[in-house]
Amino acid sequence: MNRTARTAWVTSLTMGVALASMQVAGAGALNVAPLTTISGPSPFAGCTIGASGTPGETLYPNAEEEPWLDVNPADTKNMISVWQQDRWSNGGAHGLVAGVTHNAGKTWTRTSAHFSECAGGTTANGGDYERASDPSVSFSPNGDAYQISLSFDANTSRNAVLVSKSTDGGDHWSEPTSLIRDSGNRDVSYAFNDKESITADPTNSNYAYAVWDRFTTPAGNSLASIEGEIHSRSFREPVWFSRTTDGGQTWEPARIIYDRSEFNGTIGNQIVVLPNGDLINIFDEFFVHKNSDSQRGESISIIKSTDKGVTWSRTSTVVAASLERGAFDPDTGRPIRAEGGIPEIAVDRSSGKLYALWQDTRFSGVDEIALSTSSDGGNSWSAPIKVNQTPRNTNPADEQAFVPNIRVASDGSVALTYYDFRNNDAGPGVPTDAWIVRCAANCGSAANWGDEARLSPASFDIEQAPAARGPFGYFLGEYEGLANAGSSFVFAFIQVNNGNTANRTDVFETKVSP
Repeated sequence: MNRTARTAWVTSLTMGVALASMQVAGAGALNVAPLTTISGPSPFAGCTIGASGTPGETLYPNAEEEPWLDVNPADTKNMISVWQQDRWSNGGAHGLVAGVTHNAGKTWTRTSAHFSECAGGTTANGGDYERASDPSVSFSPNGDAYQISLSFDANTSRNAVLVSKSTDGGDHWSEPTSLIRDSGNRDVSYAFNDKESITADPTNSNYAYAVWDRFTTPAGNSLASIEGEIHSRSFREPVWFSRTTDGGQTWEPARIIYDRSEFNGTIGNQIVVLPNGDLINIFDEFFVHKNSDSQRGESISIIKSTDKGVTWSRTSTVVAASLERGAFDPDTGRPIRAEGGIPEIAVDRSSGKLYALWQDTRFSGVDEIALSTSSDGGNSWSAPIKVNQTPRNTNPADEQAFVPNIRVASDGSVALTYYDFRNNDAGPGVPTDAWIVRCAANCGSAANWGDEARLSPASFDIEQAPAARGPFGYFLGEYEGLANAGSSFVFAFIQVNNGNTANRTDVFETKVSP
């Protein structure tokens, strides 16, 4: 850390760890390990690439955002977390960084795939883009790891989805493979790829799957864009897909697997693999025109493949209506870049039970965490239940819970993580905390979600987080990194370093055990 507020931060962190340990011990339910800092000084500190010249844009050097994490099934001491490094206020970052541990999180080193010019991308290796965003990483059963990036220019309309592979647990990464590249020639049409994710098949090390949405609009439409925040008079936003069947040596040409109609959009695509090998892709789906396939509104939906992604269901199965409002500053009303629309999904590797998770207002009028389950391979889903444990408050704005993540452990227990404002007070700033809640069995019932533990040793002020552009406000990430190691859960998440404008955020990791 450092730098101006190091002493105060370390003091509060130490006191907070002791307090959190006492709280958990008193509850007798969950054991939360002390936090470890994964990130460090930016490896891109000397890079000057990526400024768009947009009035008011801000670069946040040393700021990390939006981590993802996975655990190597062949060696659970090996974990990789990936995140955005040096975030720009109007979209993307200088590059993506991978935090790597081979000793179960005791120590971490940092590496980078060549997804942007600041990270070593060139025309020759295919990574010649000014910014990178939306990190995701996934381990195969044999220990190979795949990392994916949305890479794009701030000053042109070029953008791409790039994949890199590691065969040594994240210490080194292959040169990027381009799954799709768009020149952004607006004289013909405009296309922007967004919110990609990658899933290595846990049943077969030869297979891995990449999925994303791709916004397209005809030439001549008025629009403004960076990192996929696009407005147009006419558009469609189908789901695109690519896969490898030979352990990453080659990737099949990218193709559309779901496209309902004009004025139909999808975002937040994420694939999980059922024990029988079927693929389930979850996404937020919205219809914004009265003639859009005779359907309007927004829903959490899935499509399914029973042949490893060769074919997919032509229509979606609706999990539930998506009723998110978006998180906001409870003191000022300023939006937070956690507007919902990015669902999470997890699967029990033994039973095949599916768990879908998202932000939703149906319980209290502000965003909380909704959960729906499926026991028949995604064909039908239970009515949503509220699963965050945020207490009711005299100020409903303090009851918000946002940026949920979910995973299933080897013993069938389920955990989810989220941020909330329950410790907000009348003082300056907005105290914010990260939480984990666990269910041991029968997790489709709200009554069985009772084990909760605080993960942030001391509250941090979200008003000191980097700002995302436009109306979206303070930004920690639209997702964080939750994985399981056996019956335990490992979480990589962002906290604000209060008072330290030179190093606003870091990535922290903790392990939570029953």
